[in-house]
Amino acid sequence: MRPNSPPVMALLLTALVAAGCAQAPVQKDGITINDPFEAQNRRVHAFNKGLDARVIGPVANRLKGSGDDAPRDPDAPIGLLQMVINAGRNLSLPVKVVNGLLQGKPRDAGANLTRFAVNSTVGLGGVFDPAADSFGVTERDTDFGQTLAVWGVPEGAYLELPVLGPSTQRDAVGQVVDLLIDPLYHVFDGRDAATVFTLRVASKAGDRARFGDTVDGILQGSADSYAQTRLIWLMNRRFDLGETGDDYDPYDDADVIDPYSD
Repeated sequence: MRPNSPPVMALLLTALVAAGCAQAPVQKDGITINDPFEAQNRRVHAFNKGLDARVIGPVANRLKGSGDDAPRDPDAPIGLLQMVINAGRNLSLPVKVVNGLLQGKPRDAGANLTRFAVNSTVGLGGVFDPAADSFGVTERDTDFGQTLAVWGVPEGAYLELPVLGPSTQRDAVGQVVDLLIDPLYHVFDGRDAATVFTLRVASKAGDRARFGDTVDGILQGSADSYAQTRLIWLMNRRFDLGETGDDYDPYDDADVIDPYSD
């Protein structure tokens, strides 16, 4: 389906309207949480937790055996794990260029475009990262969920999506739109499109491998892994979007476990 497909547009409109009409949020764990679908979300979380324990975690641990997540000397050879992560992240840059432009941030869009051009050529398809290592051009991470936030669309209710994990109504819509506005979605098809998709999924698995101990601690070691996951994700997402106040930093909050602090 293309972006102008009536079913897709109807789905997006319905989700956005629902985001504005969800029931009033409540205070939990010291932050505002809007989770009217908690019963359904917990069932999805149980599925995701089992999937992670039986499939995603073991695959990620195998990947971790192929690489090193310790700080790396830029002049030293990189492992297979980091190569996979680099290649997948490189393929995610074109849609981030589009989102940078939609958010009115041409500098961020230009940085991501430069990274994609340099790493796709000099970096051998993104396997290496000369844009950062040699030229100091780092990634400006963004997505259409952030674009919607910039446009003033409300966060909506908290959702846990099958396989994809924590989200909100706004971010769930953003994930769909990201697929539809991704330039690579319109350039590649067939086997090439499958290769792009596989590399991006493998890159996510690589990230899961890097933060495996912390993820395992949250999912398997928490008394209520659903509530802990919801708390961590919402605090970090709101901080990234600047929606928690200028002086708030979740990494300074004693009640929050940093999932990226391996």
